[in-house]
Amino acid sequence: SSLFSDESHKVSYLMNEKNSSNWTIDETLSNEFGSIGFYMSQHPLKEYEDVLAQHKVKTFKEFETTNENECLLAGTIMSIKEKKTSKGNSFAIVKFSDLSKVFELFLFLEILEKNRKILVEGKSFLLTVIKDKENQENRFRRISVRKIINLEEITNINYSNVLIELDAVDNLNALYESIKQKGDSKIKISINKEDKNYLFELKDKRKFDYKTLKFLNREHYIKKIRV
Repeated sequence: SSLFSDESHKVSYLMNEKNSSNWTIDETLSNEFGSIGFYMSQHPLKEYEDVLAQHKVKTFKEFETTNENECLLAGTIMSIKEKKTSKGNSFAIVKFSDLSKVFELFLFLEILEKNRKILVEGKSFLLTVIKDKENQENRFRRISVRKIINLEEITNINYSNVLIELDAVDNLNALYESIKQKGDSKIKISINKEDKNYLFELKDKRKFDYKTLKFLNREHYIKKIRV
């Protein structure tokens, strides 16, 4: 009962923390995980749904039930355990969580050393993973990370080339208002009218980052955006 009482106290603290209303979503989730070890509000990956869709990221549950040996996943770090091989080389077993389940991946020496500074509990990553070539028949065979990218970095970049598909010419003004700020992104717009497709490029480059992508993906007049 003391453990339950302790957890209840932590939850109560989070709910009543005076500064909590000023926290960003990232700060809220970080404080939740740091205090009670799980997320009360929402899973951190929910904030990145648009970028995950753009990269055609699969859930771990989808990956483990397919015959694919390599895949692009996303995950939020829950814990990191560093160990050594019989030869003395470091590797890590990292426990991740996505929107489907909790899973463990292996990070071997080269990947571990290259990314050690960014491997922090509560941070979310885009992961290129590969299944162990041995034990092909075993669906629980070891899965290791070939490449890892911080999702915050992806969402902070400006896209170089953007193709926006509109449903009608009438919505051009609404689109222009959303992307009128000058920037470094080359914008192409595609519109279908009377069974013909019209493709043109804006003369001036605009600012088009993840925030813009996320906003426009929720506008009814947008058919598709490719970055």
